[in-house]
Amino acid sequence: MTATRMSILISDDQRDIREALRLLLKAEGIGCAVVDGPAAALDAVRKQRFDAALIDLNYTRDTTSGAEGLELLRELKKLDADLPVVVMTAWGTIDVAVEAMRLGAGDFIEKPWDNTRLLSVLGNQLALARARRSERKLAAENALLRADGDEDFIAASASMRTLLATLQRVAPSDANVLILGENGTGKGVVARKLHEASKRAAASFVKVNMGGIPESVFEAEMFGHVRGAFTDAKSDRIGRFELADGGTLFLDEIANIPPAQQPKLLRVLEDGELERVGSSRTLKVDVRLVSATNADLAADVARGAFRKDLMFRLNTVELHLPPLRERDEDIPLLAQSFLARFAARYQRDDLRFAPSALRALKGYAWPGNVRELSHIIERAALMADTNVLDEDALNLKPPAPHDISGAAALAASESLSVEEAEERMVRQALERTGGNIQRAASLLGLSRPSLYRRLQKYGIEQPGA
Repeated sequence: MTATRMSILISDDQRDIREALRLLLKAEGIGCAVVDGPAAALDAVRKQRFDAALIDLNYTRDTTSGAEGLELLRELKKLDADLPVVVMTAWGTIDVAVEAMRLGAGDFIEKPWDNTRLLSVLGNQLALARARRSERKLAAENALLRADGDEDFIAASASMRTLLATLQRVAPSDANVLILGENGTGKGVVARKLHEASKRAAASFVKVNMGGIPESVFEAEMFGHVRGAFTDAKSDRIGRFELADGGTLFLDEIANIPPAQQPKLLRVLEDGELERVGSSRTLKVDVRLVSATNADLAADVARGAFRKDLMFRLNTVELHLPPLRERDEDIPLLAQSFLARFAARYQRDDLRFAPSALRALKGYAWPGNVRELSHIIERAALMADTNVLDEDALNLKPPAPHDISGAAALAASESLSVEEAEERMVRQALERTGGNIQRAASLLGLSRPSLYRRLQKYGIEQPGA
């Protein structure tokens, strides 16, 4: 039997038995923790995760009923239902063996034992337990409805090529990455690309929407729980950190973590340790963390809504994902990619864009970014009456009143020049956002540099200058 990083708990009241078993397993490369009775065995399992337990059934002198060992077996299964337990006694009877198996023992060994059989029994139990854990972990991962891996990732524009170069440098490391960008820019796609280009690509990529987890179940969702930890805890549950062990955990909308839960997340990031809800046993996890937000974390820190030390843990490296309006070269490429996908989905393989549609796509402000582009192309592919999608088929929404692209309409309605209308909209956006350049730019559908150019053009004093 071969083993890697395995640890087995041995519980027996006789020192020579414990030492003989320890030496036998050590020769096989298996680590052991040896204890002399039920109380010490239970304490050990509360503190550490074991791959299996080998327990005696009788501990008190001249006792042969097996009752002490059976009670220990019951308690071990309460602490860890997945722990493979092999029981052994010098006073074996069929009745005791049957009862031990009914209570969850994996097998039964009589003393004196045969070394070959004992190692074979332990090997079989360990293999079966690993298979069951893998099956449960896979089922739990599938239940999380992780993001599809076939999302479009197009990086022809200069801003995206810069981001891609940084991604390729950072991905092979285990550095935590914070992805910043507006809603709909594709932060989840970038997170998956980071994982696929990392040394952890063969392991799990687990995505968690932090905005979708109620505070009342935050710990149970993130760290897991044991059976009976609370009213609805009918069985043990693996948390998101355990699911991502060895792989990548993607925390989307990271700014939505409630302040009371932030220290708990920080502890896992610092120590790689956690406890399931209802358990005092500390588990070690090895997770590469990628997080994302469209919020201004520095501003959240300043107003006390987000811990500064947690922000520093999250953003070892920052990736800034540009909005679609700053990716002119990517818009037609993304549109063609989406059209091919949705044309196949709706069995409209002959669909194509008219030149007017491509012009309209490039001229639109895209407040909803890549996500909005995808939705518009899907709707057009589904509803099109002809094979050629023109500007009308796209049904692009008119810009919001505060969007800078609506300056021409405002100018026409109020007898202003376009420049006068644009200046008014810039001033109104700054007033509306209290002089916050980032928020004003987002409101206007502009990049920060574009807004700064307009401030200079219209002689508007920069906030805080």
